[in-house]
Amino acid sequence: MASLIALAILLGLGTWQLERRAWKEDLITRILRQTRAEPVPPPSSATWEPNRDEFRHVRVTGRFLNDRETLVHGLAAGETPGRALQGYYVLTPFAREDGGLVLINRGFVPTELKAQGDRRNGLIEGPTEVTGILRASEPRTMFVPEPDPTLGEWFNRDVAGIAAARGLADAAPYLIEADAVPDQTTWPRGGQLRIDLPNNHLQYAFTWFGLAACLIGVFSVYAWRRLHEPDRTLTA
Repeated sequence: MASLIALAILLGLGTWQLERRAWKEDLITRILRQTRAEPVPPPSSATWEPNRDEFRHVRVTGRFLNDRETLVHGLAAGETPGRALQGYYVLTPFAREDGGLVLINRGFVPTELKAQGDRRNGLIEGPTEVTGILRASEPRTMFVPEPDPTLGEWFNRDVAGIAAARGLADAAPYLIEADAVPDQTTWPRGGQLRIDLPNNHLQYAFTWFGLAACLIGVFSVYAWRRLHEPDRTLTA
């Protein structure tokens, strides 16, 4: 009975992983389709649904509030393969032409360009248009330090926290990861979003089904021996 229960559990886990694999493949397909689509207006704050709207390719017009930007510690891929650059992501409030504010992650700057004055050519003044990918607030994991809004130290892209610290009462509950600008030579540089969702569910399914097969094999050997070996009677 115990073997049958264990077998049922192993087969159930394997089947669940196959279902998760199908779900993950659908998710990856949806995300890639949305990020490559023609940009559309972003949803309003009231209609925003992360499960539906995140990773949509959007377009907004308005102007940057450069004096209220926030720097978030981060890494970016360097020119040398396998070597990351240390620096900051520049989150700048964007006053939309149709009303309201939205945080724009304009992209990455290396540590030596942390000061806005050292990247004057990278500032965008006046009316402009931005395209990018909608993202939900980045959760802070247990290994990420807590932010210090007083010192302006942020370690994850916390939309609500940054908006509150900067007094952006009507900011949207999402941010926009700005697209890369072709042949750009100034900083910050957008297009840093990398969509790399792991999909190891088939491997996990094989593991569970393999354990189930091993259990069947071991039980079969045990049952065969019980049926075919002569009884062994202890004698005094």
